[in-house]
Amino acid sequence: MTRPTRTPEPGLPARVRIHEVGPRDGLQNEKAVVPVEVKAEFIHRLADAGLTTIEATSFVHPAWVPQLADAERLFPLLDDLRDRRLPVLVPNERGLDRALALGAREVAVFASATESFAKANLNRTVEESLRMFAPVVAHAVVEDVPVRGYVSMCFGDPWEGEVPVARVVTVARRLIELGVSELSLGDTIGVATPGQVTALLTALGEAGIPVERIAVHFHDTYGQALSNTLTALRHGVTTVDASAGGLGGCPYARSATGNLATEDLLWMLEGLGVETGVDLDRLAATSVWLADYLGRPSPSRTVRALHPGAPDSHEE
Repeated sequence: MTRPTRTPEPGLPARVRIHEVGPRDGLQNEKAVVPVEVKAEFIHRLADAGLTTIEATSFVHPAWVPQLADAERLFPLLDDLRDRRLPVLVPNERGLDRALALGAREVAVFASATESFAKANLNRTVEESLRMFAPVVAHAVVEDVPVRGYVSMCFGDPWEGEVPVARVVTVARRLIELGVSELSLGDTIGVATPGQVTALLTALGEAGIPVERIAVHFHDTYGQALSNTLTALRHGVTTVDASAGGLGGCPYARSATGNLATEDLLWMLEGLGVETGVDLDRLAATSVWLADYLGRPSPSRTVRALHPGAPDSHEE
């Protein structure tokens, strides 16, 4: 089969917006630096497949994530895609200034629900990181630039274990109060199960955070990313983060494995009759192309099923 049987489930959203994170979150953990021209082609191929939101890069200090040190060189190569949403990650005011100078029109900040990860990722406490983000969000709002707020370690932390729902709600509310337009709830190490997803989304709703402002970002460490995503859709979430080919991880949490593969998500959504506007064949071909360049097969089960003869390694 090259397409799933279309069997709609009552109560699901009619349409889901996929927030493609492959070029940023997907590539940031690659050991070998991918040339800027390859990154630009990757993003253009993603756009050609119909993705309308593509997280392009991160304006962090080069020493933090060397893979993304070429942000100033990459962003001008995307000038012809300004009809697409090309959000970028900014860790501080300096990063925001760099992004705005290149014409970025959407940005994101990266918070943590746990002290251990805040220290590992930002070298700050949770409170200190939120204070750091305050002028960033305020400046972006003045510039009429929407800000997405990522919340990492929403369900489990490799150092602290289970993360209390109340702690996640507290950080989420603080970000909303700062002025972020959207929250992305991250299962950074991929330990969540559907019951946890339901509990957190319910608690956020009770705290006055509309589901329309919530996105979900699942990693597939224990094979739960799709089931957790379906649970979120049943709760009314309509924005889902995913990475083409299942690329990704986190350089500051070694137990984090790949993101939910965009192709696996598309197979499920097509089968459920949920529209995305994304061409699965084109996207899978893009992931095969990139996997070949990287020298290994795509982690996505759907990509491997649709392209069983794809090469397993890149021949020099």
